[in-house]
Amino acid sequence: MLVHTALDRAAQVARFVAASGSPIVIHVDARVSATDHAAFKTALSDLPDLRFARRHRCEWGTWSLVAAMQSAARQMLDEFPKVERVYSMSGACLPLRPIADLEAWLRRHPDSDFIESVNVADVNWTKGGLSDERFTLHFPIGFKRNKWLFDRLVDAQRLMRVKRELPDGLTPHIGSQWWCLTRQTLDAILRDPMTPHYERYFKRVWIPDESYFQTLVRLHARRIESRSPTLGKFDHQGRPHVFYDDHLQLLRRSECFMARKVWHGADRLYEHFLTPREGGVSGAEPQPSRIDRHFARATLQRIRGRAGLYMASRFPVKNRENGKTAEPYSVFQGFTEVFQDFEGWLAAVASCRVHGHLFAPHKAEFAGREKIFTGGLSDNATLRDYNPRAFLTNLLWSTRGERQCFQFGPADTQGHRFDLLSFMASDSNAQISVISGAWAVPLYLSGKDSTEVRREAARLQRIETRMLEILQSPDVRARIRIWTMAEFLENPAEPLHLLFDEIAPHSQARLLRLPDLVDLGGFGTFLQELRNQGMQPVLMGDFPLNPTSPDPSHRMK
Repeated sequence: MLVHTALDRAAQVARFVAASGSPIVIHVDARVSATDHAAFKTALSDLPDLRFARRHRCEWGTWSLVAAMQSAARQMLDEFPKVERVYSMSGACLPLRPIADLEAWLRRHPDSDFIESVNVADVNWTKGGLSDERFTLHFPIGFKRNKWLFDRLVDAQRLMRVKRELPDGLTPHIGSQWWCLTRQTLDAILRDPMTPHYERYFKRVWIPDESYFQTLVRLHARRIESRSPTLGKFDHQGRPHVFYDDHLQLLRRSECFMARKVWHGADRLYEHFLTPREGGVSGAEPQPSRIDRHFARATLQRIRGRAGLYMASRFPVKNRENGKTAEPYSVFQGFTEVFQDFEGWLAAVASCRVHGHLFAPHKAEFAGREKIFTGGLSDNATLRDYNPRAFLTNLLWSTRGERQCFQFGPADTQGHRFDLLSFMASDSNAQISVISGAWAVPLYLSGKDSTEVRREAARLQRIETRMLEILQSPDVRARIRIWTMAEFLENPAEPLHLLFDEIAPHSQARLLRLPDLVDLGGFGTFLQELRNQGMQPVLMGDFPLNPTSPDPSHRMK
């Protein structure tokens, strides 16, 4: 057992193993203080078959870890001649089953050495950019001690085309440093007459604790089972997953004998697995694959995140969000202008949350005109406009499971360079429906001075023209539908039915009635007056001077 932290937990595990009658040799990192080391030895002094190996100052990725394992292994073989198998473990390992289960399982594989040993030419899970080079370059210093110097030495050797020769007969293999070897195999590795030559070579290999025994076992083992008997899971960066109390059921389901790495504060795990169990020896085979899908899913979520989740610990790079928003939503432009109480009608027929103009200049018009909405969102325009995109994504994240619909038009706050509309247009969750030119209806009904109306109409038309350019760009991923006002009013039932089916696709309800249209009796004359004043309203389509009411035959039955 290699120990460097959490000595109290290592002592618990040592007692559990010793209770089965198995001898133990512990190596304590030389960086552990003399006081802590002495207290640790005293706490275990009553165990007759426990020894402490000569201490080495261990550093990650260096030969010192192999030297520590060699010292402990030699002492185990020398002082306990009846030992048939040697199991390497760390102070962060936790037995998941009684040692008697492990002994019975090993007896069923009498000549097998259990060690992950994979040819470096075939492996694809090495991390950090060094695979073959860990064996062909020189690594005189530890990576964690001086990362800058480590990288410069690698760069210099690559530039000089340095390539170390491997010792004759060796084929580099790598794998987990936690193994279980037969006495014969381990003794042959430690007493090999070429050991000094091998040691000189591996002392300059990067992370030799993952390659020394894994390579030499290929020279001496009778039968290799290339798998580690210790359950260990690694993330996409090659770092080990840490097991906590909430992994209890997963660890039990795995049927493995040992797990690494277990958090030293996981009281529930240590209490459960180190409590002696009643009953006979279990012959169940280890099944680490039973929990693989959970870790694969966790890794995927860590890499890609959850769609629409933006937070301090996960604010993804643009266009790498795994979904810009959390749920599908609908955006309507021009509908509240041509229909009376469009919000109330849509909320009634589609059973969704319908907001007003969420980005109106004065405030966010939440459904029911609430001042504080789900997720603690305020209707304050200043707070909203600080980050309009985050306002929208927070709204959709906080209301997952409920379809959100809102109004958005040229009179609303557009953000810097129309970035909000560009965001929605590139979002596959967005459904954007536009009646172009409908912004003119409120101007028609306002009764304002004609000069003021003309100036405002020209401004809104410029904005909507830019909005339509964005919605019609080739990069759009949202579902976009655009009608001119004249085109829409020819038969409003058809587009409304289409939108209803998209918003509520599984609804058994039918649209029994259309919302009431705004009175547009003099709208054509209004548009002509704008033309007469020098402003050319083009986004409404070919709107008649005296429009007729929609054909009643087109209304929904």
